Amino acid sequence: MNELEQALVGDSYAAPPTHIIEGLGDTLVHQAIPGAPRTLYAELWHIVFWQQMSLDWMRGLETAYPATPELPFPIAENIAAEPWDQLCARFLRTSAEAATIARDTASLDRLVRCPSRPGDPTRTMSVRDQLISLAAHNAYHFGRFVLMRQMLGAWPPPSGGFSW
Repeated sequence: MNELEQALVGDSYAAPPTHIIEGLGDTLVHQAIPGAPRTLYAELWHIVFWQQMSLDWMRGLETAYPATPELPFPIAENIAAEPWDQLCARFLRTSAEAATIARDTASLDRLVRCPSRPGDPTRTMSVRDQLISLAAHNAYHFGRFVLMRQMLGAWPPPSGGFSW
């Protein structure tokens, strides 16, 4: 496993994402957390939103950048349509897809078009850079996710996680 793949699905920077999301039930992931702007469910939904967007761009699908900051977070209809276990399965599937792309080192320098915020020009970056950006985005949000689990008294997960 190369380091880029490790950053996406392994324990390169913290506990693996599979550990970070495990052992949580529907009630806990929808629980409001004092001082936190979102629930655990919303945080993972956001990660999956951008993960899918990045995969689209790497496949040559110029999926539009969200017009407002609220769009990459779930609304009530999204939450009702996708129970926690299905959201986790979608995360794991798209993570595996990103890791497969990272493993294909021959294609990492291929350029892809990545739509930007409304009004900004479309960016062009390599598949490698898009994967690095995705890994950094996920690391940021999984850090928040772990802190939120700690605030709920639900850390470490059953498979273990770093405690510092």
